[in-house]
Amino acid sequence: MPDQHPTLRAQRRADTQRTIQAHAVRLFTERGYDATTVADVAEAAGVSPMTVYRHFPTKEDLVLVDQHRELAAERVAAAPAGQPLVRRIGRALVESADVLTGDGDERFLLARLRLMISTPALRAKHLDSHYALQQAIVDALEPGGDTFHAQAAAGACLAAMHTALMRWAEDDGRTALPDLIAEALTAAFGPDAL
Repeated sequence: MPDQHPTLRAQRRADTQRTIQAHAVRLFTERGYDATTVADVAEAAGVSPMTVYRHFPTKEDLVLVDQHRELAAERVAAAPAGQPLVRRIGRALVESADVLTGDGDERFLLARLRLMISTPALRAKHLDSHYALQQAIVDALEPGGDTFHAQAAAGACLAAMHTALMRWAEDDGRTALPDLIAEALTAAFGPDAL
């Protein structure tokens, strides 16, 4: 039974994070990002402001924190090492998007994306998150290896993904995000990208 305790604790923590983040995104969308305080989010989520900060160290993290970095890095690491870098990264990005949108949270993800696009403080923090994702991909590709080529490939693939995300937001999610990412990667790198 001792093995179940950390799993239950981790599940409760994840549930609390999802609840807090859902209330934050809803309030930011309804009232505006700058007009909503962390105390407002805490009250809506039924937790203390300290609990919010324990899960999300900054207000920006309430919108930006997600599983994409871990999912992408796991999939890159699992891809056959003999494949071209762009293919390994591209497939990982498409598969990660499939997982993130596959649980029915497209509207929530769209709301987060729109907040990132429309809020200057979130755009700046999103750039930091983008660099962290790039580094996670590079680390998964070439641990201790040739980082220049890995950084170039990851940066190019992430630029294609960014283009797909912007189209997804403009489209109001009518086209599946994984399909848009695949289309953007194919437009950038040709039919062998995936």
